[in-house]
Formats: sequence, structure tokens, C-alpha cells
Amino acid sequence: MVDCERGDLILKITTHFRKTAFLVAFLAALGGLLGVGGASQVQAASKVVNISYWHVNAQTQGGAAVDDLVKNFNKTHPNIQVSAKYNPNMYQGLMQNLQSAQASNKVPDIVQVGWAYTNYFGSNFKYLTPTAAQSKFDKNSHFITKNFTKRTLSFAKDSNGKLVGLPYSLSTPILYYNKTMLDKYGIKASDLATWEGVSGAAKKIKAASGNYGLYIQEPGDTWAQQAVLLSNGAKIIQKGKAAFDSKKGQAAYQLYQDMVVKDKTALHTPWAQGMDAFVNGKVAIAYTTVAQASHVKSSVNFDVQAITSPHFKGQKAVVPVGGSMLAITAQKTAQQKAAWVFEKYMYDNSSLVTWSKGTGYLPPTSSALKDPTFKSYVNDNPMLKPAIAQIDTAVPWTSFPKNGLDAEQTMIDARDKILAGSSVKSTLKAAQEKINEQQ
Repeated sequence: MVDCERGDLILKITTHFRKTAFLVAFLAALGGLLGVGGASQVQAASKVVNISYWHVNAQTQGGAAVDDLVKNFNKTHPNIQVSAKYNPNMYQGLMQNLQSAQASNKVPDIVQVGWAYTNYFGSNFKYLTPTAAQSKFDKNSHFITKNFTKRTLSFAKDSNGKLVGLPYSLSTPILYYNKTMLDKYGIKASDLATWEGVSGAAKKIKAASGNYGLYIQEPGDTWAQQAVLLSNGAKIIQKGKAAFDSKKGQAAYQLYQDMVVKDKTALHTPWAQGMDAFVNGKVAIAYTTVAQASHVKSSVNFDVQAITSPHFKGQKAVVPVGGSMLAITAQKTAQQKAAWVFEKYMYDNSSLVTWSKGTGYLPPTSSALKDPTFKSYVNDNPMLKPAIAQIDTAVPWTSFPKNGLDAEQTMIDARDKILAGSSVKSTLKAAQEKINEQQ
């Protein structure tokens, strides 16, 4: 019995080695047919390049659209796979994370950079310019000039005129209002053309209903507050130096502070909570980016409309362009090429329309703005029209040449101190001096 079992075992082993020898011989023959080069090509064809994309889009501001775009790209580009990572605290948060990633030599391959950090990014991080990427990887040497106007490209240039990235999202701040509530208290949209008019409407709403009249967005930047100051004739920066501590700058912030602290007609709270209060009918008017349009429309149960940015009496409305550019931070050639392919996909008309529908951002390319699908979308979503009307006269978002992260944080701190009741004059003076010491 033992001899039989031993015989069976020997037979199994012998059969296994015969099969193995046949497989080795078959592979060797196949290698001979293909040649060394052919085998390498088979391996290369199956190789997948993985790249990471860092963005700032929460679910209430386009996160779902980002997921859809990345999913579709991965499906249609099997040799390139993109993983998207959301960075909280908007563009400041992404820059802080990118700073840490660079220190540990683990940078992403493509990043969304806010306009306020154009100079800071260009001076402190390693990146491949769009011009260099186009020259290195693209037979079409006119992709950039064909798709972007000189003015739009100017938003993505540093103080030396160097193109750092490609414009991706464009926005301006607009005034959303609860028409149902305003109608109830006899307030017309035309009453909101000036900040003084907004303040008066907010007092009326507070007295009649107890609700807040106004919320101005407060994310990890002072984009909206800069628009308020600019619309009183103030300057944020002049000749590379902070210049917001002026009589006009102080007057603009004083009206804002009075609404929050003295009259208690304006809400002072982080961005997410402020927008929740607006869409839930606890705040009548919200001053925020057009990129909130899709979220606002899908969340409210009242008649919501939007108008262009207000100005102070005797002044004109001036708004900084918001949004971001896409910049390639990949360091290896394979990842750089893959990032360029992904970037070009993001600028397809269909991709940009998907992006606009998911956010409210305005597309940065001429062809997408003229695309019938986008035009149809705007007709169905008139809250985008005020932002479109403002984009041609929007000014660049302030980007300090040095210590951009610290400068923005200083302005955020000044905003929060003022809205907590500190002296407008002394707070702006201290903030301006601190920023200029670092420039």
C-alpha cells in the first residue's frame, strides 16, 4: 500500500516537471518570435501611469463633478489612472499641504492653484510650465493660444510675466437673494445696488423678522472682503506693497463691521455655516462666488435670484476674478506627460460644461463659452448671468510676490478681528505693516 502511494507521488511529480518544462520552452519560443523589442513593447503597452490630482472642491462646490470627470477620464484612458484628492480650507489649505508634500519629496502631479497664490506658487515650488509641457509632449503647438485669450492667460502669469499654469475656473462674487423674503418686506433688487442699500435692507429684514439680512463668505481667504474694499475705491496692493489701509479701505470695513457688531444684521461665521443659513432661509442675502450657484439652486425651497456685485455710493463695483489654474508639479517625465494629457482632457468643451454645471464656475476657454450646451445651461440658470457680465471687467486677485501664505493669513486674521469688534483703523494698519515688512 505504501509502495503504491509512493508510486503515485512520483508520477505526479514527474508530470508536473514535464508541464513546467513545456511552459518554459513555449515562452522561450514566443520570445524568439517576438524578439526582445517585441516583448518590451508588450510590457510597455500594459504599463499604467498613475498620477494624483489635488483640488479644493468640496461636495457643495463641485466635488461630485470632479469625481465624474476623473472617473470618465480613467475609463477612457486605461494607460493613465488619476486619483483625486480633496484639500479642505480652499486654496490656502492646498498650498499648506503642498508645502508639506514638497518638504517630504512626495508632491502630487497636478494641482489646482488659486489666483491669490500665483506668485507664491511660482516662487516656491517646482513645476512644469504649460508652454514647456506643450512643447515637450504635444504635436499641436497652438493649443494654448487657440483656447485662451490673452486676458484670461494674464490671470495665470506671475509678476515676471511667466505663465505658471492654465486658467481653469473663473468666477466673480455675486449677490444672491431670497426674493420670497425680500418681496414680503417690500425690498426690491434695485435697492441692493449699493452696499449702503444692502445695509438698509438688512436692517429692515432684521427688524421685521429677526433673521439676518446679509452673509459675506468667510473661507480661508479674503476674496469677498477685497471686493467690498475695491468697490469703495480702495486698493489692496500697489507696486508690490499692501495698500488697503486707506480712508476708503477703512470706511468699507467700518460699514461691514457695523452690520455685524453694532446692528447685528449681518452674520459672522465660517463659510459652510453661512451658506447653510442662507439656503435654509435664515439669511436673506448672501455675497459669495458664482461657484455656489448649483448648490444654492438645488438646496433652497424659495425663489432665489442673483444680481451683480454692489458698490459704494459714488464708486463703481470692482471685483477680483476668482477661481484657479491647473499647474503640473510632477517631477518624472512619464507623470508629466500623463498630467498634460489629463489637463487637456479637463479643457474639452464637454468637460468644462460638466464642470460648470456641477459648480457654477465660468469656463475659461473661448470655445466652451460659445458652446451651445453651455449657452443652453446659462439660459436655464440665470444666476450665472451676473457673473458673466462682470468677468470682462474683473481685476486680478491680489497675489503678493513674497510670503503669499503669510500675507493672506494676515488679512484673514485682520478680517476676523474686525468682525469680532476690534478697531478697524488700528487693525488694518497693523496688518498692512506686517505684510509689507515681509515683501
